[in-house]
Amino acid sequence: MSLNRRDFLKLSGAGAALAFTGCASQYGAAARGHVIVVGAGFGGATCAKYLRQWGPNLDVTLIEPNDSFVSCPFSNWVLGGLRSMDDITHSYDKLPKRGIRMLKDSVVAIDADKRIVRTQGGASIGYDRLVLAPGIEILTDSVKGFQEAEAAGKVVHAWKAGPQTALLRKQLQAMPDGGTFVMSVPAAPYRCPPGPYERACMVAYYFKQAKPKSRIILLDGNPDIASKKALFLWAWNTFYPGMIDYRPNNAPLAVDGNKMTVSTEFDDVRGDVLNVVPKQRAGTVCDLVGARNDSNKAWCTVNLATFESTAAPNVHILGDSVQSNLPKSGHMATNHAKVCAAAIVDLLAGRAPDPIPVVANTCYSATSGSTAGHVANVYRFEAGKGYVSQPEGGATSTGDEANFHYAESWSQNIWAEVLG
Repeated sequence: MSLNRRDFLKLSGAGAALAFTGCASQYGAAARGHVIVVGAGFGGATCAKYLRQWGPNLDVTLIEPNDSFVSCPFSNWVLGGLRSMDDITHSYDKLPKRGIRMLKDSVVAIDADKRIVRTQGGASIGYDRLVLAPGIEILTDSVKGFQEAEAAGKVVHAWKAGPQTALLRKQLQAMPDGGTFVMSVPAAPYRCPPGPYERACMVAYYFKQAKPKSRIILLDGNPDIASKKALFLWAWNTFYPGMIDYRPNNAPLAVDGNKMTVSTEFDDVRGDVLNVVPKQRAGTVCDLVGARNDSNKAWCTVNLATFESTAAPNVHILGDSVQSNLPKSGHMATNHAKVCAAAIVDLLAGRAPDPIPVVANTCYSATSGSTAGHVANVYRFEAGKGYVSQPEGGATSTGDEANFHYAESWSQNIWAEVLG
């Protein structure tokens, strides 16, 4: 069976193995030009990889300030003691072997009219197409006192995997048995809808093993559990009865690092460890081209068939920064990346992009040290509607050991997919 790139996208969106590489020379050789990708996370690294694979004559520059890829998915497992930081930290070494030019730097200015990117290190680079995949910006100033408490090491969000993940793990280890862990969930939309509730499970799992007298107060800025509700309620009632105090409609308004309190509309909540996750918006670099253009000036609207910005021609935006009905997840970012890479290859070859791309999302959440559940959906683009969920998708209502092992395999597969 022979596959063209559009068929490949449909299959990969439905979860097929990513093993076909023979289409690039046939369908992408006509594509020429220089594409700059900013951000080497799930979306950016994947996009750069497939731009080269499907457009072998393209020059691709991937700009990323960090030395290593640190996975937000599975960072909650670090907090629960199931994984280490080394387990979720990976090298970018394989990407240059695909012909991608890696530039360790940060973008400080973009001239969208002249199509020039300028970096903190002084580089000035022209492009034919630009891809922005910066993830999220944490609005730490949206919670009074957060920035001061964060600077003092009294509160962390740990919503970008890295040093704050390691710090939060150390704080949990140092907390006395019988202490209180206070964490929050921002009002939607935010990165990884089930992430905070999985975090509650993983911390509760750690407490059950090491600090059984401790408890968790979960302050949710949403009126109810935002994702996988049945799964998490099952986990809390099955494994951690009485340990998790869930409080909906309790968005944090202020943090006092000296008193170790989180204030909501209703009361001041004291904890021994504070993990407040503020509101979020599209990454800062998107604002350099005026692409944070939704009604709240927070997220980026794009043509969802190509991920080209509606505010900045020749600029494409991927992943968590995009406003859409699709979940802000790592897996979804890789699907954005493939649709975008295919569209750019077509556009630079003078062809019309696929008008009905298909994407998919699979997200696993651990509920204990040996159980997990998942949500999985396939979405087809329809003009005038955006991405429409297809039949048969959905979430598990309970966790089990099989899904725990599937989650482990998923992580290894997607990290290999992203990083080459």
